[in-house]
Amino acid sequence: MRKKSSEKPVETIMHLIFLILGLVAVASVLLISVYLIISGIPAIREIGLVKFLFGKTWASTAAEPQFGILPFILTSVYGTAGAVLLGVPVGFFTAVFLSKAAPPWLRTLGEEAVGLLAGIPSVVYGLVGMLVLVPGIRTLFHVPDGAGLLAAIFVLAVMILPSIVKVSVTALDAVPKEYEDASLALGATKVETWFHVSVPAAKSGVAAAVVLGVGRAIGEAMAVMMVAGNVANMPSLFQSVRFLTTAVASEMSYSAGLQRQALFSIALVLFLFIMLINALLNLFLKRGDEK
Repeated sequence: MRKKSSEKPVETIMHLIFLILGLVAVASVLLISVYLIISGIPAIREIGLVKFLFGKTWASTAAEPQFGILPFILTSVYGTAGAVLLGVPVGFFTAVFLSKAAPPWLRTLGEEAVGLLAGIPSVVYGLVGMLVLVPGIRTLFHVPDGAGLLAAIFVLAVMILPSIVKVSVTALDAVPKEYEDASLALGATKVETWFHVSVPAAKSGVAAAVVLGVGRAIGEAMAVMMVAGNVANMPSLFQSVRFLTTAVASEMSYSAGLQRQALFSIALVLFLFIMLINALLNLFLKRGDEK
């Protein structure tokens, strides 16, 4: 009885600590949301929502400034989609291999390599891309400059791999072994069991890995700035482009007045994009669970 009575205060304190930390996390997101809305709405009102979102020209320092961010939006969408199309299949199949098929020594080696990729700073990815990838694209495709959307897609695809692999491996390892044993007992092969039993059971974890990868891709600034050329053009594979993130990072240091407010509006659009992606993915998962 004494042991149980002594455990209750400890449990109560731990519950209180977890509650406080959870409230701090929620409050932080709410404060960021409110701050971005308050800072971003004035510029949208002054410029006009249609002109701001669908304008094709960004000339924030011109005599008659223009603040159209459609090139940034399309570049971010195309760049993120391209990185996901390249990175998610590679990361997913790597995770399945490491979790289900790789021998222990190879799994350890693979996880160490993934951890090393996760620990590399963004600026290093950008530097390697600028010194190796950009000249390679210029030579291979015979274009004047290799810095552009294609280089950014390749760099982002590599950068999202650690998040996808690590989270997917954790989700696949959490699938009860009894599920796979039952499948094998019914005559399914190992490969069929992995992809028809283990992967569906770990669907929510794999989806979380994809969300993390998308968030990393759409929110990256430094590496993209170094390999994409950072020019406000409409998106093209072999032309210098500018992402939403790099638009904010490249001009915030010297911005003032309406230009500064417009940069906060860009940050608000980026924030809404990420929220929309999360909401759509959660809706997709809920529909899948209902079926």
